[in-house]
Amino acid sequence: MNINLIQDLLVILIAGYVTLDNLGITIFNYWAVTTGMLVGLAMGDLKTGLLIGGTFQLMSLGVAGLGGASVPDYGLAAIVGTFLAIRTGSGLSTAVAVGLPVGLLAINLDVLVKILNNFIAHKMQTLAHERKFREMRLVGWAGPAMFALKNIIVTTIIVFAGPSSVNAILKVIPKWVTNGLNIAGGMLPVLGIALLMHYMPLKKYFWALLIGFVFSAYLNLPIIGIAILGAAGSIIVYKSGLKDNAHKAEAASDYGKVTNGDDDYDE
Repeated sequence: MNINLIQDLLVILIAGYVTLDNLGITIFNYWAVTTGMLVGLAMGDLKTGLLIGGTFQLMSLGVAGLGGASVPDYGLAAIVGTFLAIRTGSGLSTAVAVGLPVGLLAINLDVLVKILNNFIAHKMQTLAHERKFREMRLVGWAGPAMFALKNIIVTTIIVFAGPSSVNAILKVIPKWVTNGLNIAGGMLPVLGIALLMHYMPLKKYFWALLIGFVFSAYLNLPIIGIAILGAAGSIIVYKSGLKDNAHKAEAASDYGKVTNGDDDYDE
């Protein structure tokens, strides 16, 4: 079998596996440096894979899909960028030039998959109410499968059609479709944050939410800076809680000594 064909198939399998791995037991994680490394191994050029994966990893610092947000898929960008750079021998410039559009295209696909997964979740809930648990588990596999197919389809197109296919796809997709997906993508983070706030002890730490909002909305502090301030605040709250618990334990101990002394005196 042609070695190039074997490498093509391995890259496509890697694209699907890392997505499932990220949704499951997470052996490799879905970092750009990891996906670039795996593709570099498959293509026989680990150094280039690490170089390109590390470059996309630096681009992704501070970017996280929190609360259901859809962000550029730097893991997928590293996969296709590393593949094309090694296959064509053009290096880092080609990887970035092709990988970034792919990562941006994946935002719309990610929103679409998340919308479809809502129907999967409702179907599973219906089957659970009907006590059809075996069917429910089978339907549940559709969710991870769609996320894997998102990467597999994009990677397959890149592998067999080349980088020009990405620009062609972006031109063919109607503007109203991309606008609708962008609107839905903007709503998902709001919904996700609302769900997170529902389960967090917000009433107790509402002051922290207000401080973070002011830093972000009015002072334009980057998310890393807000995270550092949040970590500092959590350390202060944690140490304060330890002191309160120590004082309560000491007070309880003193009360116990006094109570025991009174009992001895009564006897």
